[in-house]
Amino acid sequence: MQTVYVVGTCDTKGAELGFVRQCLRDLGMPACLVDVGTTSAPRDGVQPDVSADTVAACHPDGGAAIGERSEQGERGAAIAAMEEALAAFIATRDDVGGMIGLGGSGNTALVTHAMRALPVGVPKLMVSTVASGNVAPYVGASDIALMYSVVDIAGLNRISRVVLSNAAHAMAGMVKDVDASLIGARTEAEKPTVGITMFGVTTKCVDMLRQRLDAQYECLVFHATGTGGQSMEKLVDSKMIDAVIDLTTTEVADFIAGGVFPCTEDRFGAIARTKVPYVGSCGALDMVNFGARETVPPKYANRLLYCHNPQVTLMRTTADECRAIGAWIAGRLNRCDGPVRFLIPERGVSAIDAEGLPFDDPEADRVLFDTIEATLVHTRNRRLLRVPLHINDAAFADAVVDAYRDALGTHANGR
Repeated sequence: MQTVYVVGTCDTKGAELGFVRQCLRDLGMPACLVDVGTTSAPRDGVQPDVSADTVAACHPDGGAAIGERSEQGERGAAIAAMEEALAAFIATRDDVGGMIGLGGSGNTALVTHAMRALPVGVPKLMVSTVASGNVAPYVGASDIALMYSVVDIAGLNRISRVVLSNAAHAMAGMVKDVDASLIGARTEAEKPTVGITMFGVTTKCVDMLRQRLDAQYECLVFHATGTGGQSMEKLVDSKMIDAVIDLTTTEVADFIAGGVFPCTEDRFGAIARTKVPYVGSCGALDMVNFGARETVPPKYANRLLYCHNPQVTLMRTTADECRAIGAWIAGRLNRCDGPVRFLIPERGVSAIDAEGLPFDDPEADRVLFDTIEATLVHTRNRRLLRVPLHINDAAFADAVVDAYRDALGTHANGR
């Protein structure tokens, strides 16, 4: 049976961590308590199975990188360094059946950083005082479960015992019932997987792609909301996606112009690292996303805005923004040495970017398309196709499927 790693700061949460470890062991689960404290020795008479010094030694710069920051009173810097050390430590373990952590904002940031590095499917549970607020920074693109602690994790009492016991039982159940050998694996009968990015304004095309591919491939669709793209690429890195149809690259527009659904600097990074077959397009690059109309930054007050619904306001990208977006995408794709096909839909990139529709702007689109074409370095593996169609046309979906099959053929032939 795989081991459950119980992780937290024994210098402040010793009794609580020890309680969770004992609950797991009482349930017959192997449990290893890992101390990631940065200020003092463990307290409450609880001895960890892995000391903070052992974890700290895994930091790229050695344990001194954490000790020095802690001695100088740089708590935030010490925690950030311990985050790196913990992720490096966990990467050395081959028996991680699950990970459970507990704490406040600092502990939550520290432990979930390591959790996010674990493959999708490995049980991850964080009991946290901040679990009822905005948890996106902690969860990211991973499958982390958060449980609100109700009371602060500051001693054992009639409330915390129940919450922590429930958390231990939940973790034990997940680890007991998951088949670790299947995480990231597949049976011979399972179809190859393809990740597809989608937005409401490109749904029509994605639906047609699924209809054309479902018989041979398992289509995993990701909503291009920033986290969606990250989730897709995490699965690519985890070798759980075999190829990508990145139809909707709109997250780059939000990244460039400051929208609410941005990608990160690492967008397309998994494609470069793994060299999986990749087909991309310009889906929804005509827009930047904001919340309700009143949340749009004042500097954009005079821009072309479109209320998608009461909670979502779209802003049309300008020619200058499209130039920056196109250069960024092409520059990132130039780092990808696997099969790359990028299709440009010359008659519009979204459901509202067509003649007579709200975001119709031929000049901005022309700048976007020309910039991508001029910046992308063309090779036998990396090709650009300009298609005189709208992104939601059936014939464009056919062109995407043809490019996808071509990329797969190139990958299979090792060219």
